Amino acid sequence: MKSNTIEAGQTLTARSACDSGCIFSATVLDRRGSFATVKIDGHCQPRRVKVRKDDSGEFVFALGLYSMAPLFRP
Repeated sequence: MKSNTIEAGQTLTARSACDSGCIFSATVLDRRGSFATVKIDGHCQPRRVKVRKDDSGEFVFALGLYSMAPLFRP
């Protein structure tokens, strides 16, 4: 069964809103409380992001929070 919580060591994925064939991935380096440190593939620096929750489980906006931002889930 797939876990809906974000934990260190997981790889999170997201699809582009414009092209469903474009898949982003990010590795969770650390999880502390309601924040996670993620390393996005293709980016140099890790980012600290807020972990949010809805009915489907936890998610993060690893590339920023804007209208077409990809939503990363475990």
